[in-house]
Amino acid sequence: MANLKKVWTYFVIAFVAMLAALNYELFVFPNQFAPSGINGICTMIQYVTGIRVGYLSLLINVPLAVWCYVEVSKPVAIRSMVYVVVFSLGLLVLERVDLSFLAYSTENGTSKILGPLVAGVIQGYVYSILVKASAYTGGMDFVTAVIHKRFPNKPFFGMSFTLNSCIAAGSFFVYGYQMEPVILCILYCFMTTTVGDRLMKSGREAISFEIITEYPEEISRELIEKLHHSATLIPAKGMYSGKETNILLCVVNKTQAAAVCSIIHRYPHTFAIVDPVSEILGNFKHLNSSGKEVPEVLDAGDRKTL
Repeated sequence: MANLKKVWTYFVIAFVAMLAALNYELFVFPNQFAPSGINGICTMIQYVTGIRVGYLSLLINVPLAVWCYVEVSKPVAIRSMVYVVVFSLGLLVLERVDLSFLAYSTENGTSKILGPLVAGVIQGYVYSILVKASAYTGGMDFVTAVIHKRFPNKPFFGMSFTLNSCIAAGSFFVYGYQMEPVILCILYCFMTTTVGDRLMKSGREAISFEIITEYPEEISRELIEKLHHSATLIPAKGMYSGKETNILLCVVNKTQAAAVCSIIHRYPHTFAIVDPVSEILGNFKHLNSSGKEVPEVLDAGDRKTL
């Protein structure tokens, strides 16, 4: 079963790599702007010299992948290279296919903003899937991973921001001294980061309930039996009434929030403070609305991605 999950993971990596290649052919290249990362530099080189991004991506990423293989993680480097190879080959194959009937572009710039926005959304989705599969898109991801291992306490994500800023500024000179490619690059980077971050956190989000109640045993029993989540009992005192009371601290999956509210409403003089939790670390089971554990679809490898 574990081997089957690994095979499926590599298939998914190859699929999102082809999706990324199609994304470039349909929304990036036709709109003449540079996307983020090393591929943004490759795109500008292709625009100026005609050397295809597919070749440049392989040329740059192979030594970086070897560096990551030696310094950081063998599984991460191998999975990332699967993505890079399929992405590069996908670009070289798709450029021979007439996709003009699907590609989005406008001759006079009208609604040209839509191409980079859609491209950013798709690439953000691709990135979120790769992180769950313990892989990278290559380029600056490899460099950041190596630096992060050597200096784990220093925030090196600013390096990616600096690189993308340079790409955006450089696109002004590459694409005919116009501000539009700069703006399109910034929009693409923003959408990629926003969508990728949102999707990566979606599987790790939860809801925290601080339940103030006089029925801690009864509510805890229902939480355990119906939702398969326990609670932590904290003795408390109401400062207005001076009465002893109890606080139950319980963290559940987002899909179970309505069920917790239903339980709370059945007990008099009981209320709760509800807060969203952006991420849960440690032994926390992700359950569906019926209380069954949600299995991981992809093999997470050694979990050494940033």
